[in-house]
Amino acid sequence: MLIFYVTLTSLSCPGFSPSAEPVSNFTLLFTGYGPQGPTQYGVLFITLLLYIGTIVSNVAILLVIYFDSSLHKPMYIFLFNLAINGVLGSTAVCPKIMANLLKDNNYISVEGCLTQVLSINIYASCAYAIFAGMAYDRYVCICKPLQYHSIMTPSRVKVLLALIYILPVSLLSVQVYLTSRLPLCRHTINKLFCDNLAIVNLSCVKDVIGNLYGVCLVFVLVVLPLFLVILSYVKILHVSLKASENAQQKALQTCAPHLITFLNFSVAILFSVIYNRISYYLPPEVNILISLDFILLPPLLHPLIYGFKTQDIRKSLYKIFRRRVSINSEFDSSDRNVSRCKTVFFFHQRTLSKSKDAV
Repeated sequence: MLIFYVTLTSLSCPGFSPSAEPVSNFTLLFTGYGPQGPTQYGVLFITLLLYIGTIVSNVAILLVIYFDSSLHKPMYIFLFNLAINGVLGSTAVCPKIMANLLKDNNYISVEGCLTQVLSINIYASCAYAIFAGMAYDRYVCICKPLQYHSIMTPSRVKVLLALIYILPVSLLSVQVYLTSRLPLCRHTINKLFCDNLAIVNLSCVKDVIGNLYGVCLVFVLVVLPLFLVILSYVKILHVSLKASENAQQKALQTCAPHLITFLNFSVAILFSVIYNRISYYLPPEVNILISLDFILLPPLLHPLIYGFKTQDIRKSLYKIFRRRVSINSEFDSSDRNVSRCKTVFFFHQRTLSKSKDAV
């Protein structure tokens, strides 16, 4: 268990003394929530609907890809992991926000706050890494179609997935460890959930090492994947312009879902950055909805975009629906046959009884 100590420094805040308790023994207060009332319950209802929609849509994509063997391809394996990531990311934040809205309990332990920071950062970083992997897959598929199966082998896909998860988790764990060592002088966070910058701003000292490490993290986990995605699409565009019109349409159909979801997530990240700068000036209700945009909307929209835009997934959903309808119709027909047999049986029984009476 992480242990945090509050130390009295030249920047220490009023109310703290050298005999202050360990940081792990006190809680942090979220001030981004408004007072209890109908508006809060309305926001709670909207949040609950969005969260349920996120879980249902992502689980549907997971089940479709898992049970349809024709979708066991690199592109859909990446999509499978994107859906898992979306479920984990939204679950790391939404239940706590809904509990705070329902019970008017806006407190969280420092350890719980750091756990939330790690979960949110892993969600965002792994999503960007998965998008980079999907962009590489599309680049190989369109620019090197004859070599696709020799390049995107199952072993290489496993290596890419291992990098997608191991690299962000290890790097972000170090960041959270550096943040956990900071002595805290304040305990109020003007947000709905924790982020690393909010905790650093509560510190009594200036975290030079943590700031430099954070800049390196942004380069490795955000700038580098973004550069790889842009480079992949530049090469795809270069190859597509030289191809026939039919090939261009196929390339557009192949890349459109990935490009739309990537832009959707990037816009959500941008709104999150802007929100961090203006959250102090927003009403609580607007604060809640804007902050949830980053957590809920991307994982909610990604399955819907792929479901509508990807032909293979549409076909798989149609096959599942048709199979379901066929099973139901078979049950209905068997029920009708059973009832018909019962009718014939009772008719014969009645006929036999009448014959016996006549004798």
